[in-house]
Amino acid sequence: MEIEKPFALLRPKAVRAPFLFSSPHSGRTYPCSFLKASRLDAETLRRSEDSFVDELFDGVVALGAPLLKALFPRAYLDPNREPYELDPRMFSGRLPHFANTRSLRVAGGLGTIARIVADAQEIYRQPLSVEEALARIERYYRPYHRALGELMAEQMRDFGIAVLIDCHSMPSSATGEDHTGRPDIVLGDRYGTSCARHITDFAQQVLEKLGYQVRRNKPYAGGYITERYGNPARNFHALQIEINRGLYMDESRFEKQSGFARLKADLTALARELIEISPSWPAARCQAAE
Repeated sequence: MEIEKPFALLRPKAVRAPFLFSSPHSGRTYPCSFLKASRLDAETLRRSEDSFVDELFDGVVALGAPLLKALFPRAYLDPNREPYELDPRMFSGRLPHFANTRSLRVAGGLGTIARIVADAQEIYRQPLSVEEALARIERYYRPYHRALGELMAEQMRDFGIAVLIDCHSMPSSATGEDHTGRPDIVLGDRYGTSCARHITDFAQQVLEKLGYQVRRNKPYAGGYITERYGNPARNFHALQIEINRGLYMDESRFEKQSGFARLKADLTALARELIEISPSWPAARCQAAE
């Protein structure tokens, strides 16, 4: 199986509000060439996937908000990184001079093309060619970000404000965490630098009223997408939402569980509340320093 196109864009019949939803890590088309090059089986590779997140949020389209979702898997290429965060140890040949080879994400094995998945398990049997890395970026990464940028520009043109909700999921537990485990949902606004505080406040209030335990910025404050597209001073806002997979799926079998339907309904309710209240956010307020 090969990836025929980099993303799917679900557009509403009419856009009703300045919201755009993206799911950059829910892609689940694993190229045969990638599987052959990997030391790991397909199920292990899927442990880095935000399984079913695109389905959890697809109710937003009927409410009047676009949903952009990557079709390529995160283990193959990660759009929530800079375009060239690359580990030179992974490749045969010389990387271009503009590659960022020293970021913390590269050091951790999780660059634009990941070296590891799950519990630090190495993905590849042997080094990839630099040409392969650059081809993935040109074929999949750049079109995804081009579409995301164009959608944000459309929202700004039509509403004078653009709000990106970047949708992710997280494992229900992680090595080294305290006994309290992870919350149900983590909202990441890069500590107030990618999204106006009143937007994050409102999202948290709605989710807590729905019965969810919500935390901000820990352990996920937002990645490259929120950093790149969030600029509250210019009325561009980006809020990351991380959902505990234990709420809706069997993490070992990659299957939906009974909680999926309720969670999807609640996330659609969150989107509805955001869309309904957004006209009360005057541009001057959104531009104000938060």
